[in-house]
Formats: sequence, C-alpha cells, structure tokens
Amino acid sequence: MSDGTDWFSDETATFGDRLAGARQATGMSQGILARRIGVKPKTLRAWEEDLAEPRANRLQMLSGLLGVSLPWLMTGEGEGLDGPVEDTTLPDDMLGILTEIRQMRTDMRQGVDRLARLEKKLRKTMEDQL
Repeated sequence: MSDGTDWFSDETATFGDRLAGARQATGMSQGILARRIGVKPKTLRAWEEDLAEPRANRLQMLSGLLGVSLPWLMTGEGEGLDGPVEDTTLPDDMLGILTEIRQMRTDMRQGVDRLARLEKKLRKTMEDQL
C-alpha cells in the first residue's frame, strides 16, 4: 500500500500499532507471540492496545522475532514495515475512517504540543511580572 501515507511513523501510529502490524505481518497470533516471548496473551494484548509497555528485554525479543529494528518498533524509524500487510485489503470506507482517525491523532498531538508551548509562555510571563 503506497499511497504516500507513512503508516507507522511516530506521528501516525503508536507503539501498539507497530507491534500489532509487525505481528500480523509474520502471521503470528497474539497467543503464539505471547508464548514465544514468555508473557500471557493479555499482556501482549495490553501492549498492542497501548495500555502497557514491555520492558527492555522483551522489546529486544519482540524486535528479533518480528524481524523489525528496535528503533522502528519504538518510533517508526528504521527497518520495519512500510504499511499494512497487503493481503488484509480494507474497503475504501474503512480505509477512509482509519485515515481520518490517524489524522485526528496527529492533529491532537500537535494541539497538545501547542498547548504545552502556550502554558510555558504563560508561566514565563507570570514569573516576569512577579
């Protein structure tokens, strides 16, 4: 899928998105991958849903088993997947929704960054006035 979308970049995807995408690309189920790295399936599910994060030793194992670099798994940069696995073709309406969700996530992150800058500016202004 090469529509110009950087599917797994840090701006458009989470660690859990990249983990799930890489797992699906290998054809492994959550249960199989969980067993291979020595965790419970619910633990792996929590990682994929961004409810928890693995420790460093598990990250290394995941990287090796999934055939992606550790930097890609963490940030989307480096050796990894370019996009969703091709054999999981999504209908146009679902692809549109997914694209809109990812755009909203990007917009929200940019909004949070802008809010943090404004808050910092306000604090500095308040300190200067005291």
